[in-house]
Amino acid sequence: MPSSGSALTVSDDPRDAPQRFHQSMPGYARTPLVESPELARRLGVGRVLVKNEQSRLGLPSFKILGSSWGVYRTLSERLGLDPTLTFEQARQAVRPLRDHVLTCATDGNHGRAVAHMAALLGMRARIYVPIDVSSSRAEAIEGEGAEVIRVFASYDDTVRYVAVQADRDDHAILVSDTAWPGYETVPRYVIDGYSTIFHEVDEQLTELGLDPADAVDLVIAPAGVGAFAAAVGLHFGPRAATRIATVEPDSADCVHRSLAAGVRMTVQGPHHSIMAGLNCGETSVVAWPILLDTVDATITVDDDNARQAMRIFADCGIESGESGAASLAGALLVSADPGFRDDLGLTRSSTVLLLNTEGASDPVSYRSIVGDQGAANVPVTGRSSD
Repeated sequence: MPSSGSALTVSDDPRDAPQRFHQSMPGYARTPLVESPELARRLGVGRVLVKNEQSRLGLPSFKILGSSWGVYRTLSERLGLDPTLTFEQARQAVRPLRDHVLTCATDGNHGRAVAHMAALLGMRARIYVPIDVSSSRAEAIEGEGAEVIRVFASYDDTVRYVAVQADRDDHAILVSDTAWPGYETVPRYVIDGYSTIFHEVDEQLTELGLDPADAVDLVIAPAGVGAFAAAVGLHFGPRAATRIATVEPDSADCVHRSLAAGVRMTVQGPHHSIMAGLNCGETSVVAWPILLDTVDATITVDDDNARQAMRIFADCGIESGESGAASLAGALLVSADPGFRDDLGLTRSSTVLLLNTEGASDPVSYRSIVGDQGAANVPVTGRSSD
């Protein structure tokens, strides 16, 4: 098995381009795929695997994968660059744009990732945060060297505000992870960037002696605007053996309501869930058709469900923030409902893949929920392929 820090060999298939780019970034390493017998016991299934994105390329979240690919493709198109450059080649090639500023709206992780990418490329970043983003999340973005502007509005209204501001500034380059009519190319790049996670999952399943084509019976993905869940759908949707469920706050359940209605629905804010990364009232127009074609079930959870899941993850040696723990929170609700289990075909021999999308991205909040004895001090339960 290759070491966690080694560059893996991938094909020349264009679908693998994001993974090749990520492997060329400084500090690239696969994140662990952790098997937890304790979680399997709790959920009443045969096997639980957790793709643990608590640390990815120096940040406590998976978002850098989508943000970095979105930034790279946006800049390369502006300059007419070869889209197969390595990170270092790209860093040198984008010098003509270093007087420009990367910008976006964020509830935390995406904006921090865009700011981090700007710093790596020697560019500036201007990140807009909605009114309810915590001070520790805003300070983390500032810590990447970005200018942070707080907007006294919801996340969805902040997205609209930033789009207007970027359109007025010739030096602003908008890199949003959500889409709207007329702004669809970059958000699709962001979705494509997340594919690296699932290429890694397939490699790690193989290393565990499993066939990736039919190893996973159910995968549960947190859903905000739906971009990450769309990436899950693109990868697992064609696999007849795998069912896909999304999970989101019950107070910001735009994906759930949209899929139930068969049309995009808006959930009016404000949205105050502690699952900050999922506090979204509108589904991305790019993600929507993918979700409609690939998602088998939707789950909504409340903040108490998320807190419980964070503590259980920590007991299993996995550091998970509020949004990342939504996957386990959803799984716990499904496992306790015989009808829901039957609908998803869950049995005592099923394999469930949980996607922990973040670590303690808000350390203050994490300590208040889990306590000072974080997951870093707890041994990992079960096997881990990293």
